[in-house]
Amino acid sequence: MSAQSAEGKLLSYTPGSPTVLRILLGTQLRRLRTEKGISREDAGYSIRASHAKISRLELGQVSFKQRDVADLLTLYGVTAPDDREPLLALARQANAPGWWHKYGDLLPGWFEVYIGLEGAASAIRTFENQFVPGLLQTPAYAKAVIRLGNEKALDPELDRRVTLRTTRQKRLESGLKLWAVIDEAVLRRGLGGAGVMQEQIRHLLDATEERNVTVQVMPFESGGHAAAGGSFSILRFPERELPDVVYMEQLTSALYLDKPADSDHYMEVMDRLSIQALEPKQTRRFLEQLISG
Repeated sequence: MSAQSAEGKLLSYTPGSPTVLRILLGTQLRRLRTEKGISREDAGYSIRASHAKISRLELGQVSFKQRDVADLLTLYGVTAPDDREPLLALARQANAPGWWHKYGDLLPGWFEVYIGLEGAASAIRTFENQFVPGLLQTPAYAKAVIRLGNEKALDPELDRRVTLRTTRQKRLESGLKLWAVIDEAVLRRGLGGAGVMQEQIRHLLDATEERNVTVQVMPFESGGHAAAGGSFSILRFPERELPDVVYMEQLTSALYLDKPADSDHYMEVMDRLSIQALEPKQTRRFLEQLISG
């Protein structure tokens, strides 16, 4: 594929966030580099950076400097102005702040990346064994979850964090498809008290009626399951240039995997989880029984 034809495809896509613009640009730079047989080390040397920075650039995890993009394009043999300018313009657009910028004082950089990916995704499949997925949390439940990791935060800060979470949930109103498998332990864990949990379970029950939301419960009676490593999410995007991304959150960082071998493996695990879990109709009955006590 020529640089010019690829750029045309990239620029024809209207993304929901600057994060996806960075990924689109990074994907194109990675393709140009590999087509020329240039190593990450050599590419890094050309812009006075490490191979690790090249990796982060190609994954869209950091912002782009115009000079770096220009130098890389020269190294990769993209010298014609008509071929260079669309990618340089994409780099400028990718550095624009996302809607969550005003919450920057609350967000670690690694989670800002996820919010950008979430905002651009067309479908998310997730397995949760600790909490209800963030996109399906009520404000009261979200506050109880957030307080666990921010014990010293005062109510005004907690409220801003809750607002950030509920704002993210607007993606469901714009057609994002969410398929969540939730371990029964999540629903048995009484966060925020009985009233908060009752409200949260009713909210999950309501969510099951939405056409773009699928909820399944993984019951204790299923025994062990394929996701022994814990919670994870798989994000898929409408632009075929973008690979699926597997996201796994840790206490102070997150892991993003976009190699097909990794995402395919996690998708197989997710498929097995969906088979082991209660079917959606059974899940509704399970949630109704929890509410009725």
